[in-house]
Amino acid sequence: TLLNLIGAPNLASKSWVNDQYDRYVLGNTVLAQPEDSGMIRVDETTGRGVAISTDCNGRFAKLDPYNGAKLALAESYRNVSASGATPLAVTNCLNFGSPEDPEVMWQFAEATRGLADGCLELGVPVTGGNVSFYNQTGDVAILPTPVVGVLAVIDDVERRTPMASRTAGDVLLVLGETRDEFGGSEWASHVHGHLGGLPPQVDLQAERRLSEALVAASAEELISAAHDVSDGGIAIALAEMAMRSGKGHHVRVPEGIDPFVFCFSESTARALVAVPAARVAEF
Repeated sequence: TLLNLIGAPNLASKSWVNDQYDRYVLGNTVLAQPEDSGMIRVDETTGRGVAISTDCNGRFAKLDPYNGAKLALAESYRNVSASGATPLAVTNCLNFGSPEDPEVMWQFAEATRGLADGCLELGVPVTGGNVSFYNQTGDVAILPTPVVGVLAVIDDVERRTPMASRTAGDVLLVLGETRDEFGGSEWASHVHGHLGGLPPQVDLQAERRLSEALVAASAEELISAAHDVSDGGIAIALAEMAMRSGKGHHVRVPEGIDPFVFCFSESTARALVAVPAARVAEF
């Protein structure tokens, strides 16, 4: 299952596209694909930088447009936090089929309501965005795809957190709760061609706590790497970290949880962090 998912179009490496253009213009890009967020240094004197991530899972939005938009917001929020930056603002590109279709118009209204409620709960304003309608072939509309971008600021890009550690001996920890949640998951879609059930539950307060922990740990240099857990679950996150660093992991599934659920569930508000062995207690 792991090898199958690693090769899924949504999860496979996109480097063959990204490597075709200059993503380090003037040397001020300090994080780029496949990192959790892009990060640019905006002040060469202080090292101040901005990070941004854009995300959406159209399957989640199809199953529940209201929470699907919240989940897109949560993932982008988590991605910039994993790089050590503090989330500040939101932008969006809301993509749907024909608004003349009552079902599509309902999806749009629910997604907009979900994004508004999510931003209020997290305390981040929407500073701009756009809407794209009539995305369909004949009468078949695309999955509702409310893409959400989160912009964040970091005081010094030298303290950024990469997605993978190249230091042997670091201790890997899972932050957050893993539940039996597979509705709209990459496993259900790619392995079984199934779209049904409900997407993972949204807990934006847990996302806020996770964000604060990741940003504080980065500022205090308590972690050498952090990677959000999202599409494909913990197993895919581990594979992405290993391929990024060239170093493997020795992992143990916690007691009391089904190993398959632990590996492939797409529960939200989770991240993997690499902590130097001498600083685990402090972390």
